[in-house]
Amino acid sequence: MRSTLFILLLLISSTEIVAQEAQFPIIKNFGGIYEIPDSIDPEPETEYNIVIDLKTLQRDKASINPGLNNVARMMNLHGLGGVKAEDLNVAVVIHGGATDLVINNEAYQERYELDNPNLELIDTLRAAGIEIYVCGQSLIAREYGFDEINPQVTKGLSMLTVFTTYMNKGYKPLVFD
Repeated sequence: MRSTLFILLLLISSTEIVAQEAQFPIIKNFGGIYEIPDSIDPEPETEYNIVIDLKTLQRDKASINPGLNNVARMMNLHGLGGVKAEDLNVAVVIHGGATDLVINNEAYQERYELDNPNLELIDTLRAAGIEIYVCGQSLIAREYGFDEINPQVTKGLSMLTVFTTYMNKGYKPLVFD
């Protein structure tokens, strides 16, 4: 009897978690997140300065880069925890396997015969005040022309120099592999 009651309670509580709808408190339509009851949340009155090392390879060229979507998730998670968007200062430095997510649609179509699925998310992140950089060294290594970069993205000398510049300004590093 006890085990049946326990299983019933477990099913009811897990159904509540599964039945949640994704929330998008800061970055609309991207990076959906869910409330977690009795969790440790970010400090709502704190200003966060974060620099993200994004090198996540996008294996499925027709889908949004998972690392870039994680940037939206990180913003939304902080928002769900009560942090105001204006208290999230975020810079994303893209390099390595993630480099192709920053090229314009024409260059993406030429390489992959697909529209670049990342462009709308980049626009949305920029509208939220997120700075987005691409490593100039990665562009050269992957044989992209500087004129192929999405105009919403700033070219850096390298990932290393942009990342360390932000770290010297007191930004805390996150790495998205």
